[in-house]
Amino acid sequence: MKFTSVQSLREEIRQALQTCRNSTLDLFIGVDRDTFCTQVHPDFSPIGWHLGHIAFTEAYWILEKCAGSAPVFSQYHKLFAADGLPKSDRQNLPALEVIRDYLETVRERVFTYLETAEIEQQERLWRWLIQHESQHSETISFVLQLHRFKKSNDNITLNLSIPYTPQSTTHTPEMVKISAGEFEMGRNSVEAQDNERPARLVYLDDYWIDRYPVSCSQYREFINAGGYENSQWWSEEGWKWLEENPVSQPLYWLDSSDWENHPVCGVSWYEAQAYAKFADKRLPTEAEWEKAASWNPETGKKQSYCWGENKPSAKTCNHDNFVGHTTPVNAYPTGQSPSGCYDMLGNVWEWTASVFSGYENFESYPYTGYSEVYFDNQHKVLRGGSWATRPWGLRGSFRNWYHPGVRQIFAGFRCAN
Repeated sequence: MKFTSVQSLREEIRQALQTCRNSTLDLFIGVDRDTFCTQVHPDFSPIGWHLGHIAFTEAYWILEKCAGSAPVFSQYHKLFAADGLPKSDRQNLPALEVIRDYLETVRERVFTYLETAEIEQQERLWRWLIQHESQHSETISFVLQLHRFKKSNDNITLNLSIPYTPQSTTHTPEMVKISAGEFEMGRNSVEAQDNERPARLVYLDDYWIDRYPVSCSQYREFINAGGYENSQWWSEEGWKWLEENPVSQPLYWLDSSDWENHPVCGVSWYEAQAYAKFADKRLPTEAEWEKAASWNPETGKKQSYCWGENKPSAKTCNHDNFVGHTTPVNAYPTGQSPSGCYDMLGNVWEWTASVFSGYENFESYPYTGYSEVYFDNQHKVLRGGSWATRPWGLRGSFRNWYHPGVRQIFAGFRCAN
C-alpha cells in the first residue's frame, strides 16, 4: 500500500511539473528576440532571463541539493542565479532555443531522479519548486503586457479573442458583514509557503468588506472627481509618490464601456488607498481579507478555496491565462466565498493594508531570501491571485508582496469598513 501511495505521489508531482512547464512555454509562442531579451522596465528582468532562472533553480535544488549531482551548465550560474547580476545586466541572453535546451536537459535529469527520490521527505521542496515556476510565469505574463504597452504607444491592447462566458453583466456595489470571532489564518499543509506558516487562530471584531473588487466604473468616479489632482485623498507618502510619478489613471486602463464592470487593474497601493479614502472606506487588513475569503462560519472551519476544497477550474475563477485578461467582477458566482464575496481568487491581485512580515514562530524555507529578506517594513501584502496566476499558487492563505508604488502587476483592490 505504501509503495502505491509513493508511486502515486511521484506521478502527481511529475504531471504537475509538466503541466506547469507547458503553460510556461506557451507564453513564448511567437515572441521575437527583442521581446525575449529587452528589459522593458527597470524593476523587472527580461522574460528570457526568467525562463533561464526557472531551469537554474530546478537544477540547483533538485539535482545539486537533493541528488548530489555536479552543477549542469555551470556557465549559466552567474547569469541566471537570482543574486548573480543586476537586472539591467540580464539582457545579453542566449537564444530561446538554447535556453529551451537548458530547460529540457535539466528536466530530463530531474525526472530520472524523481523515479528514486525520497519523495515523501522531499515533497515540500518539490511543491515549492512548482510554485516557484508558477510565480515566474506570472511575472513573464505581466512583463509581456508591458511590452505590448510600449509597442502600442502607451495604449494597452488586450487579447479580446479569447472567449469567456459571463454569468451576468451588471452588479450592484455592496458590502457584506463579517461577524466578530476567531478564525484560522495561515496554512500548515505541505504546499504552504514559509510565509503562510504557521496557521493560528486570530480574533477579529465585526467589519464590513466589499462584495466585489472595485470596478472600473467605480474607479472612474474617483478620476472624474479629480482624484489624481486633489491631495486630500492621499497620504503624505502617496502624494509624494504621485508627484514623483505623475499619472492620471491606472496603468491597464481601458476607456471603454465594455470594461466598466471589470475590476480596476494596474494600480499602486497608494492609488488604492486614495480611492478608499475618497469612498469613505479603507483597505482591509490581510487578516480581514483572508477571513472573508476562506472562513466558513456555518462549519467553523477554513476552506482551501473560496468555494471549498475542489481545485481551481475555469468555472470557479479567472486564472491560469484561460481568458487572457480580466473578466466582470460578478462573472463567477460559483466561486464566491462562504461570506458571499466574489472574485477573491483570480482576476486581479488585491492590495491590503498590511505590511509584509512573518507570522509568529516563522521559519524560513527553503532559504532565507525567499520571504524573510522582504520583512523590511517596505512591502505591502496582496492577496487572491490574478487572471495569470497558476493554480498552484491560488489559495486563500497565499501571500504576495510588493512595494506600494508598483503598478505593473495585475493588481486591484476591494475596500472595507
